[in-house]
Formats: sequence, C-alpha cells, structure tokens
Amino acid sequence: MEFLRFLEGLRTPFMDTLMSLITQLGDELFFMVIAITMFWCIDKRRGYYLLSVGFVGTVLNQFLKLVFRVPRPWVLDPDFTIVESAREAATGYSFPSGHTQNAVGTFGGVARSSKKRWVQIVSIVILLLVSFSRMYLGVHTPKDVGVSFVIAVILLLVLYPLFLKMDEKPKMMYWMFGGMTMLGVAYLLFVTLYPFPADVDAANLASGTKNAYTLLGATLGVLVAYHVDRTHTNFSTKAPLPGQILKVVIGLALTLAVKAGAKPVLNMLLNGHQAANLIRYFLMVIVAGVLWPMTFKWFAKIGKK
Repeated sequence: MEFLRFLEGLRTPFMDTLMSLITQLGDELFFMVIAITMFWCIDKRRGYYLLSVGFVGTVLNQFLKLVFRVPRPWVLDPDFTIVESAREAATGYSFPSGHTQNAVGTFGGVARSSKKRWVQIVSIVILLLVSFSRMYLGVHTPKDVGVSFVIAVILLLVLYPLFLKMDEKPKMMYWMFGGMTMLGVAYLLFVTLYPFPADVDAANLASGTKNAYTLLGATLGVLVAYHVDRTHTNFSTKAPLPGQILKVVIGLALTLAVKAGAKPVLNMLLNGHQAANLIRYFLMVIVAGVLWPMTFKWFAKIGKK
C-alpha cells in the first residue's frame, strides 16, 4: 500500500485521464480485436497462440481470485482514494490483476511472435504502461500486478514452442485444445461445487461463475473451429489491404453483434441461467472461426485487377 499511496500523491487530472485511457488496452475488447485480427489476417498459428495464452491465463487468474479472495486496495484501506473513472471496471477480487494478465498475454504474445523490432518495442511499452496504470489508478497493488505479469510471461514462453509445430503435429493441437477444454470444465466445477465460506462476496463469486461458463464456451468453440479449418475450410489469411480492412471491420461487427444480440434471446430461453453465456461465447467463436472465414476467398479478390 505504501507504493500506492506514493502514486496517489503524484496524481494530476491529465495523468488520471491518460492512465484511464491506457488501462483500457487491457480490456477483453482489445484482446478480441488483436487476437481475431491476427487469426484472420496475419497468421493462424499466432492467432491460436494469443487465444490460448488468453484462455489459460484467464482461468488461472479467476481461480486465484476466488481462492485468495483479496479485497481491493480501497477496501483494505478506507482512507485510500482511487481514480473514480476506474472504479466501474474494477470488479471482482483484487489478486491477481486481470487487466495486467490480458495486456501482458496479448501484447507480449504479439512481441514474442513478431520479427519486427518496432512491433516488439511498441508492444512491450504498452504492456508495461497498462501494468503501471492499474497501480496508478489505485485498483491493484504491486503484488496483484506482479503475479499476473509473471503468470502471463510463463505462459507466453511455455506455449510458444508448441504453436511453432502446429502444422507438423496437428494431433498435438487437438490435445492442446482438448486440455484447455478440460481446464475450463475443472474451473466450472470448482466455482459450482467448492464450499466457499459464508463471507465470500456474492458479486465476486457471481462474476467468477459467469467467467467459468464463458471461458468453457469459448474454448469449445476454438476446438471446433480448429477441426473445421483443418479438415474443410483451410482458409488463407492473405488478401489485398482493402480486403483485409473490410474483412476485419465487417467480421468484428458481426462477431460483436452475435455477442450482444444472442444475450437477451438466450437469457429468455434459459431463464437467465449462466449456460446462456456458455452458448453465447461458443456461437461467437463459431462465427469468428468457422462461418466468417468461409467468405475470405471473396475478400482476397478485392483490389485485384
């Protein structure tokens, strides 16, 4: 807390606004945009790599949150103030930091898989700034940020060699994605069956339960998408620049439309059960990984004479 109080004394309106903007780079939306763009337009292996790092990291992050149940800094110290604009997104327990996990996993993955020096430098600067922003805003302690940082780096280093051999050893990928699915099942069983103490924060537990269903739905979708692409679609990521731009803009809009549009329908059909989130995220991945890539041959022709 001493370091957070030191940063609290350095805050200015300009820095508050700047850090509030930078911290958004660790949100789920930015992860989706970067991972899907990589998957559709640059390299499928790198796309799967980012998705896998993000999935495993999020499961570990959510598991640790519910095991340790560390309150946020302003709860630990009622006299400590945070930047108010950051409060709405600072849900769940404090340890470890989800935004840091996302930022290091996403931008660290981009840096690890890119051969361009400027991409590596920019990515590393962004992940460091996002990590720092969580402490500057007062929503995480150095321990929260540091543990997330280390977990993400370990996953980046451990998983990268596996995806280099993806084309040579497709069966290994089935085991990989199957293992991720089992990890998702294990986490869902944990939040459902574990005898949490009576003083567990209901909102935090509800958030963890929702994430368990969404993560399982997403990884099931990745497993199906990989199989369909390997055995049927085998889409190419190459296209002229106008085609790539349209591919990303329209595809992301369609994916986000499924995310938003399926929510009320599934909640109504399933009476608000969390299984609606599992189905919704599964459908999102199927649209992004199976249905939309079927159009890529058309986008490859845009701009060609």
